[in-house]
Formats: sequence, structure tokens, C-alpha cells
Amino acid sequence: MTHDGFEEVVDRLRIALEAESASARLQTAMAAGLRPNAAYIDPLVERFTVEPDFFVRDMLTWALIQHDRSATLERVLPELQSVFPQARSQALHTLSKLGDRRAWPAITTELLRDSEDEVARTAWRAAAALVPAQETAALAEVLSTQFGRGDRATHRSLSRALAMLGDAAAPVIERGKLHRDAGVRTHAFATEQLIKDPDVGFDVAIAAAQRIVSLRGAPLVGDLGE
Repeated sequence: MTHDGFEEVVDRLRIALEAESASARLQTAMAAGLRPNAAYIDPLVERFTVEPDFFVRDMLTWALIQHDRSATLERVLPELQSVFPQARSQALHTLSKLGDRRAWPAITTELLRDSEDEVARTAWRAAAALVPAQETAALAEVLSTQFGRGDRATHRSLSRALAMLGDAAAPVIERGKLHRDAGVRTHAFATEQLIKDPDVGFDVAIAAAQRIVSLRGAPLVGDLGE
């Protein structure tokens, strides 16, 4: 195939990824993953910002990780700086699935504290998956600043990320259990419950934590900082 002919194939891929039918877009992304070519990486990543369907976005990530990992990593990393939250979130999700620890330095504190809950949740999962062993304690410290943030789904995501860090999370959980804010204490207790019994549902862990916090009342250790 000539260069011009291949450019035409890539253009058709871009057009097909804009199809009205989500099912058609999903099939297109799958086809790009089944027949990987470096030229497909750009069109796939370009859809991060605008693709409205969750399952299609997940297929975009699957297709990308079928390609050369270094090339995919190089193209996905700049999306972490996108002004569009969906692009940042999908890039983080792709990096977590890619599993290449070279991405670790790009998962910044700013992303872990992103103002958009979905971005932050995805950053927590990616960070917990990619963090080098010597950085787990530092990551746990940053994650602990997010105790009590957001809705139940956000709480669950943070607890699961901390659980992935193992023993490194224990000190920040203990500190969280003594926090002056009841929501933070509850979240810390629930995280501890989840780590002790991974099979327990998060709703059960939260309910148990709420009972503990209610029975214990305010902490007896003075006015603790954030």
C-alpha cells in the first residue's frame, strides 16, 4: 500500500470512530486493536476527549495497549495535561492498563488531587498500580489527604487504592481514625475494615465504620490537624 493509500486508511479510521452508532464505534476501535499499527495510535487517543460512551472508551484503551507499548506511552502521556477532564481520566486509565512504570513520574500530586472526582479516582487507581515500592509511603500520605472527599463511589475508590498499598497505608489510616472530622474518621475506619476483610462490601464497611465513629464520639487526642 502506498503512503497516500495508508493515510486514506487512517482517515477512514478517524471517520469511523465518529460514527453515530456507539456499537459501530466500538467495533472500529476493536478492529484497530486486532490489527495494530503505529499510525492508529493518534486517532484512538484523539477520541479520549470526545467519546461519550463508556464502553467505547474502554475499547479505545484496549486497542491502544495492543500497540507498541513505548509508542502508546509516549502518545498518551501528554493527555494528562489536557484541559479536558475526560481526556485526563482516560489517559490515566490507559496508563494503569498499560502497566508501564515509566509512567509513574507523570502521575503528579496535582492529578491525585484533581478537582474532578473522576480524574482523581482514576489517578488513585493508576498510581497504586504503578508506584515503585520505595514510593508507597509517600503516595499513601498524598492519598490520605483525600479522606472524606466526594460521594460513596469516590470513597470506595480511595479505600481500594490505599488497600493496594498494603502496609504502607497503615500509618495514614491510623492517623485518619483520629481526625477531628467525623467524615474523615469514618472513611479511615471503613478503609481499615476493607483491608482486614477484602471480601466485605464497601457499604458494609462504611456502615460498620459509622457505628464505630458514632459510639466513640469525638477523638480524645486534642485538636488534630488536617
